[in-house]
Amino acid sequence: MRTITTVAVIGSGYMGGGIAQTLADAGLAVRIADATADLARAAHARILAEAAELESSGLMPGGHAGRVRDHLTWSESLPAAVDGADFIEEAVPEDPGTKRRVLAEISAAASPTALIGTNTSTIPLARLADAVSNPSRFLVVHFSNPAHLVPGVELVAGAQTADSTVATIRSMLTGIGRPSAVVADAPGFVLNRVQYAMVKEALLIVQEGHASPEDVDTILRSTLGFRAAFFGPLAMLDMAGLDVYADSFRLLADALGDRFTPPEILTDAADAGRHGMKNGAGLWRDYTEADTGAIQAWRAQAYSRMSALLADLPPAPTLTRRTA
Repeated sequence: MRTITTVAVIGSGYMGGGIAQTLADAGLAVRIADATADLARAAHARILAEAAELESSGLMPGGHAGRVRDHLTWSESLPAAVDGADFIEEAVPEDPGTKRRVLAEISAAASPTALIGTNTSTIPLARLADAVSNPSRFLVVHFSNPAHLVPGVELVAGAQTADSTVATIRSMLTGIGRPSAVVADAPGFVLNRVQYAMVKEALLIVQEGHASPEDVDTILRSTLGFRAAFFGPLAMLDMAGLDVYADSFRLLADALGDRFTPPEILTDAADAGRHGMKNGAGLWRDYTEADTGAIQAWRAQAYSRMSALLADLPPAPTLTRRTA
């Protein structure tokens, strides 16, 4: 398997800057470029200042600012940035036309063996792939905002993406301590398909007058969001009970319409008697009593530590209402 040692990040705004900072902190040689040399130079200075501030405030460990400074440089142009790079990450604004133009420039200037990623969060890879020569080396490498603090990375492989391309990028991410998941090139991928569904329902609750913005955020932050730091929604199905979820979906569908019709993958399992941890038969796996006990013990420890962390933090600034 190839090893990534030199990276170019094209687009040095907040997302691109955070990605560059993350990779430089991990010891990779990173070059940034933007639409002009002045933008790249200013972004470089901003990233170094932010790294120093993060370290001085205790939000990053000692040596962070020095590692970023030692491994991050800026380039006068896109061709200069991608010259000799093993991997190029495109992080320009979320506009298909802009991304296609920049990806074509990257493809023309980079080594024909360089791997190319796009940080798109919603644009299907299939809409971008033909802008890249040899699209077997092309994939989505989607960091979340802010990239230097949010650990997970969503990888999207297209119909032409080589398995070796995915494996190499995933190995790089594992090496810098970033968890990743590989998903298909479907609308919204995973993160934004789920996120936008949740945001839509939250907005509708406010629009319909059922709760205030503050109360919606309080409920989601202190319940679903609290648990989701440790268990994704599919893991939580087995904890609460597949039959409970199936019945609740049906109640919601009766009241709110087809968008809450339970998926067959859930109802088929529940109807077959697979009810989760309570009867040892989960959606995708079985549980012994020892399995369930170990999961519940770990959950209690995780939730307790999260509660202690939240108690130690000051209240978050208000975002849903304008303050006087």
